[in-house]
Amino acid sequence: MRVSVALFTADLRVHDNPVLCAALKDAERVVPLFVVDTGIRRTGFVVPNRAAFLADSLADLDAALRARGGRLVVREGDVVEETCRVAARTGAATVHIAGGVSRYATRRENRLRAELSGAGRELRVHDASLTTVPPGALTPAGKDHFAVFTPYFRRWETFSVRRVLPAPDAVRVPDIRSAGLPRAQSLAPGPTSPALPAGGESEARRTLRSWLAGPLAAYEDRHDDLAADATSRLSPYLHFGCLSPTELLHRARAQDNPGAHAFVRQLAWRDFHHQVLAARPDAADHDYRPRHDRWRHATKDIKAWQEGRTGYPVVDAAMRQLRHEGWMPGRARLLAASFLTKTLYVDWRVGARHFLDLLVDGDIANNQLNWQWVAGTGTDTRPGRVLNPLTQARRFDPHDEYVHRWLPELRPVDAPHSGGDYPAPIVDLASATARFTSARQTATS
Repeated sequence: MRVSVALFTADLRVHDNPVLCAALKDAERVVPLFVVDTGIRRTGFVVPNRAAFLADSLADLDAALRARGGRLVVREGDVVEETCRVAARTGAATVHIAGGVSRYATRRENRLRAELSGAGRELRVHDASLTTVPPGALTPAGKDHFAVFTPYFRRWETFSVRRVLPAPDAVRVPDIRSAGLPRAQSLAPGPTSPALPAGGESEARRTLRSWLAGPLAAYEDRHDDLAADATSRLSPYLHFGCLSPTELLHRARAQDNPGAHAFVRQLAWRDFHHQVLAARPDAADHDYRPRHDRWRHATKDIKAWQEGRTGYPVVDAAMRQLRHEGWMPGRARLLAASFLTKTLYVDWRVGARHFLDLLVDGDIANNQLNWQWVAGTGTDTRPGRVLNPLTQARRFDPHDEYVHRWLPELRPVDAPHSGGDYPAPIVDLASATARFTSARQTATS
């Protein structure tokens, strides 16, 4: 009886899962395996918000597998060691895994390949599992990756994306022990954001159906409207692989309207960042384009920013939404990041770490490289641009609805839950912009 292992990482779904489909095609019995990775815990990446979402997602994945006659096999420890043990115990000839782009994922893959090969087993990596276009599939002449989005997007639009794979009808699992499904508190003790979304493929598909049924069509016109809450909120499900980006791309393209076209462009940005990180893994914590900044170590300013007490309402509203929901829309992320890195002239890594501490969709490729884009150390072709929070508020929250939603102290006095102290601005915008411009010119001269 031939056995294979489907090692789940950031692909916690049964629909359109190349890893699971290939493992099932490869053998009569499959071990759907998830290893609670003690190594990644030590990196500080596992935080309460993402741990809670992960626990939901694993429970939902297990339920989906059980509905097909299988189950999720859970182990805890070093991923490579535990996977090799499971392969040896079941006599599995092959292990299937989705290809990752972070340094951690690459090291894990290399170790796993070497250990399995030494035991006469094979590792099969599926690069079209976590993105729509595999990292490295598109390259400009003479280079290993695209450093500018627009030319990448032109090529990305013409790429022949693989077809969507159906969910399996049946999953037959060999006799093998499993640990219990992990609970959030065992993964990362601590409080979660009060309005954290529920995890799992079932919730992802419900959210997807709702998004496709109407809001997507208006995305082009409304996605930056902070009060409208008109973005998809699918990013946490993409991050954990509860939803396939390839399926999402096909279904969005089928809408064929301006909103769908604008949304597809955002999926391309996601792939763009993954291909940058795959080629430049050090960009997770080093400047992609060094500017030699001498960042300010402004402890009080950083704390005010983190707490949503800067005195600039649209920035503070964004930061309070982040703490309450573990999520924020893209425009709010840009405003918060620009304020920290350019108005306060604080190192982008400080902001990226704070976002990773709270974002349920916290992703090394997208989080770190978006922060670098805003800071002017990344792929932005206008690295000196500064987003003025007052101008941005007038444009994207003209009636203060978003601000009043998250800052009760600024609501009209006769509104529910209004009142309270609101701080004066911690910095003068004109002086701050001049400081940033001067500092960047000095650093790069």
